[in-house]
Amino acid sequence: MEKRTGIKQTVREEALKLLRALLCAYVVTGVLLVVLTLLLYKTGISEENVNAGILLIYVVSTFSGGFVIGKLNGVKKFLWGLLTGGLYFVLLLLISFGVYHTLQGAAAETAAAFVLCAGGGMLGGMIS
Repeated sequence: MEKRTGIKQTVREEALKLLRALLCAYVVTGVLLVVLTLLLYKTGISEENVNAGILLIYVVSTFSGGFVIGKLNGVKKFLWGLLTGGLYFVLLLLISFGVYHTLQGAAAETAAAFVLCAGGGMLGGMIS
């Protein structure tokens, strides 16, 4: 019986670490989206630049989440970073689906966003 409790405790601790990393990534996303919004308001940047800025925000946010999970776990950092980036993307997809009731964008753009999110998280985990 004690082994089960130990496994449950370990899973719970790992899940909390992952939630902390995802929370960090989404806080960074929020802050950077506010900065991008202010840039759009003040300078009137083009739609292409806004789209590039959003992709950059994905990478920076998942990098920060991957970095946090790498520091918290200390082992298999790149895998934990990859998982964080993947979960970040899945949550973005679910939020987008919940708001628009359909998936926005082409399959190639969605796949590119997934690669950027997963890669950013993995790079953050590796550097941590």
